[in-house]
Amino acid sequence: MDTMTEPITSNRAVENAAIMFVIAHEAACGRTAYDARGTGGAGDVASEGRVIEVKAYGGSACGQDLWLEPRQIEEALGNADFWLYVVENVRQGDPAQFSAVYEYSGSSHSPCTARCTGRSSIVRTWAL
Repeated sequence: MDTMTEPITSNRAVENAAIMFVIAHEAACGRTAYDARGTGGAGDVASEGRVIEVKAYGGSACGQDLWLEPRQIEEALGNADFWLYVVENVRQGDPAQFSAVYEYSGSSHSPCTARCTGRSSIVRTWAL
């Protein structure tokens, strides 16, 4: 039986769906994760010592700017357990069709911070 998945229409709902996708991924890897938004931390998800910043895109992130706040760059440079997860194709609504890229940071030589450009926030063009 085919089931139809409703498209996700609001940006907040896209973000929420991506956060839940990452939490499910962490659980599938045997880690306990939770939504850490609103706690004052540098990431959206906390998972057994990991700080995970989640960037959610309704479609493809390729060629799009990826905004990181200065505190997130500081965390990426100083925390070996800072992760950046980019979750794409969220707006169509079916988590089975989401795609994700998990990019480890944790050092100043990381690809996470290598292509950053300073502004009031940090902008990084996403490229695979």
